Formats: sequence, structure tokens, C-alpha cells
Amino acid sequence: MSESSAPSLAERRERQLAHDRAREEHHLERAALAGQLRPRERLEALAAEGARRFADAPAEEVLPWVAETFGYRTAVACSMADAVLPHVVAQHLPWVDTLFLETGYHFAETIGTRDAVESSMELTIVDVLPRLSVAEQDAEHGKDLFARDPGACCAMRKVEPLQRTLAGYEAWITGVRRDEGPTRADTPVVTWDDKNALVKINPLATWTFDELLTYAEQHDVIVNPLVSDGYPSIGCAPCTRRVAPGEDPRAGRWAGLDKTECGLHT
Repeated sequence: MSESSAPSLAERRERQLAHDRAREEHHLERAALAGQLRPRERLEALAAEGARRFADAPAEEVLPWVAETFGYRTAVACSMADAVLPHVVAQHLPWVDTLFLETGYHFAETIGTRDAVESSMELTIVDVLPRLSVAEQDAEHGKDLFARDPGACCAMRKVEPLQRTLAGYEAWITGVRRDEGPTRADTPVVTWDDKNALVKINPLATWTFDELLTYAEQHDVIVNPLVSDGYPSIGCAPCTRRVAPGEDPRAGRWAGLDKTECGLHT
């Protein structure tokens, strides 16, 4: 784009204000239609129905069912390694709540991706916060708990805050894919999440990493710059390293420790 055709500061500001107004208007409409969450037994039955119907279904088949069945009682979980998952979901649920686990230990690039996604896409970022700040956790449990007991750190900064937040929804959508490693090879497209007591949908379960990047390129979807710098799976900065050629995408998470998952999907 030439300098003369680039939008002015005033035009960019108005575009951002219009974007924010559209989000606010959607939330007002959504609030007027909000109802009570359905009982656990009904949600379990819906999970069983979805599991039967969509065992290996692509996202474009399962997501219309999610939108019709759960509507805005649905949340998307996004680590901000990329925005492909919320982009796919927003085609069926524009302005969907998109949960970001603000652990206090993120790479600067991840926070920048989060901010860019919020300002440019038809979704609603919900920052999921731990009960303790990093400083409060250090004071109560000792500095750098992640190095001494990463399981306890993840439990406090990821698992408990997410479980608390998910209590306000009937279904949650994640970006877990079967190609990410042995622990995720059998990921179902639809399942019952007993730990969080709601329906869990993994619409990208059958996608490969290359398909994810191709989708992002074709649809101009934001991708965390760390992905092209050797980080195909991005978590907290102290617990994530680059992945060497030939390693599985999650090899850089908690490298050298007997830990492969943070507890969100186990």
C-alpha cells in the first residue's frame, strides 16, 4: 500500500471505535437473550450425541451444531500462538468469548498477539486471571515455583482460574490437535469434560500444523511471531524453549522435566 493510500490516524481511530461499538452492541443483544445454564445431565447427553455424530468431522460440520446447540454459552480457549481457532469459530459465533489465560509469565510476543487479535477480530477477549499475582505467589510459595514444582504453578495459574471461569458456560472449544504429540493422538472432536462439567469441542483435532499455517495465510489470520522462530507450541516463557527439527511440536514445553501437559486437557 502506498503512503498516500494508507489510512490516516483519524481513520484508523474511527475504525477501531466502530469495531469496539460493534462488540458492545452484540453484548447488549446477547445479555437480553441470556438464560440459565442447563443441568449437567442434559449437557452430558448433548456431549454423547455430539461424540456419535462428529467422531472425525471437520470443523465446518461440527461448529454449526455447536452454534445452534449452545450459542453464546460457548467459550473458546486460545493460547495466542495463533488466532486460527477463534477465527474459525467466529464464522459461526461472531464476538464469541475467547479465554486467554493471563498467567503473568507470557512472552511479550504473546501479549502483543493477544492485543492485536482483540483490536482486529470479531471476538471478545476474556482475560482469565489467577487468584494470586506473580509477586503474591512468590511471597506465599517462594520465587520461581515453576522451576521447583511446575505442576503446582500450572494448577494455580492455569487450571483453577480456567475451571472457575468455565463455570459460566455450557461448552468450551479448544485448539488441541492429534498431531501435537503422543498424549493428544486420540483427541476426540466432541467429548464430555467431567473435570469442568461441560461439553468440550476440539474442532481442529484432525488438522495438521501445516494445515493450520496454510489457513492462517489464506485468511490473513494473526500468528504469534514466535511460531516462525522455532516455537510451534507456546506456553509461559520460563517453561518453553525452541523445538529442534524433527521433534514433536510440544517438545519445547517443560523440556527436561517429566511433564508434558499443564493439566487443562488431562
